[in-house]
Amino acid sequence: MFKTVYSRMLTLVLALVLGLLVVFGIAVSVAFRAFYLDEIENRLMREVDDVNELAVTHYIDVDKRPTAQEEFGVIVRLYDAYLQLCFDSEELGRYSVYNGASGDRWANAEEANLDQYIDEVHSGRFETFRYGLLTKYTGFYTLTVMRPIETEEGEVLGVIFFHYDMTGVNSSIRETLKKVAMFSAIAILAAIPLVTLLVRGVTQPISHMTDVVQDFTKGNFSRRVEVKGHDELGRLGASFNTMADELNTLEEARRSFVANVSHELRSPLTSMRGFLEAMTDGTIPPEDRDGYIEIVLAENRRMTVMVNDLLDLARIESGQYKLNMSVFELNELIARTILTFETRIEAKGIEVSISLPEDPVFAEADSARITQVLHNLVDNAVKYTPDGGRLAVECSAEKHTARVAVTNSGPGIPAADLPHVFDRFYKAEKAHTPSGSSGTGLGLSIAKLIIDQHGQEITASSANGETRFAFTLKRTRRPSQREEAERT
Repeated sequence: MFKTVYSRMLTLVLALVLGLLVVFGIAVSVAFRAFYLDEIENRLMREVDDVNELAVTHYIDVDKRPTAQEEFGVIVRLYDAYLQLCFDSEELGRYSVYNGASGDRWANAEEANLDQYIDEVHSGRFETFRYGLLTKYTGFYTLTVMRPIETEEGEVLGVIFFHYDMTGVNSSIRETLKKVAMFSAIAILAAIPLVTLLVRGVTQPISHMTDVVQDFTKGNFSRRVEVKGHDELGRLGASFNTMADELNTLEEARRSFVANVSHELRSPLTSMRGFLEAMTDGTIPPEDRDGYIEIVLAENRRMTVMVNDLLDLARIESGQYKLNMSVFELNELIARTILTFETRIEAKGIEVSISLPEDPVFAEADSARITQVLHNLVDNAVKYTPDGGRLAVECSAEKHTARVAVTNSGPGIPAADLPHVFDRFYKAEKAHTPSGSSGTGLGLSIAKLIIDQHGQEITASSANGETRFAFTLKRTRRPSQREEAERT
């Protein structure tokens, strides 16, 4: 029953609403009862005060006593009450009166012994209001108001007992409580469909998102969550759609990657197999085999480089490769890297310019990986620079960073292709790639991953027959002799 969010939320909210309505009904009932009883007590207390005034001003005076008795009769008839005046003097004695028109409802109450309560009033330790004091004599619930018969000078002459029938009051309270219970039940019944709609409005989008995610697990990234509103669920739905876009892009990239790897591996394998079969069946004469073996070895070396690049990509992306951070001189690293391309540069007659700051520039990074980045950029530049073209390498020092840029002349990169130059196998699918160039198309991807791993930036631009790649590194101070000695 409670296996779904909808059922749990519905049960929880309904229980909460039911509990709140029940508590509210009880609170209203208790407050109403207390307020009603307080009003009754205050009204009876005012009447008892009037009785006290009549008693001390009229009743104790023999001439005025009939007037007081007549007033007492009016009061008891008004409240259908039972009034007792218990004087301390034997001359005045005790006087009681109740509404004769209501029959003998109060008759048995005359048997009640009130001496205990008279003593309490005289001692000053008494409760003004006593509930149920005469109930066992009358058979109905009573409220008794007690107070001393007291003159203005403070002399106590006796005790007043004013007994009130609570039957009507309790009946009114019960009727009111029934109405409160009825309205609470109506509110609960009205709340059930409203709560159901509310909970369904919250959980239905979640269920829809669950269905969409289940489709994602099956490889269907075309479905999208319907976004309604800008609340938390709306933002969650938008996040799901963004995730779907990213997953779809990632899936397309994966398929493209597999296709590119298959293409890059199939071509040299087919070529090598063809040459080897030709040498085996005698199609290629023995005197020409050395040249074809060299071709096979070149293809094998290219495949080895590509496999190594793929392994580097996998290690960097999976976080298996940890940077070996150190402080090194950047100008020296650039000069050493350029020297490794001297033969290729001379073969193509490329004009090279190197612009380095006069003062040493120290960077904090993994020198081996930065060498790989610079090597990949220069290799790419030499590869696409036409014979007799230009190649420029420059280094500039800024406040907190050092910037290295490699620029080459040539056909350039179309603006539509620039956002993709760091994609894997980019060069394998581009028509502007020279047919005679070789490479895996992974060098720029590896360079970007390495720079990203350093938390720095690498950019590409192409305009006016020049292509420029630049990256930044964290600049640092020159290491002290002690630090250099510790590193060595």
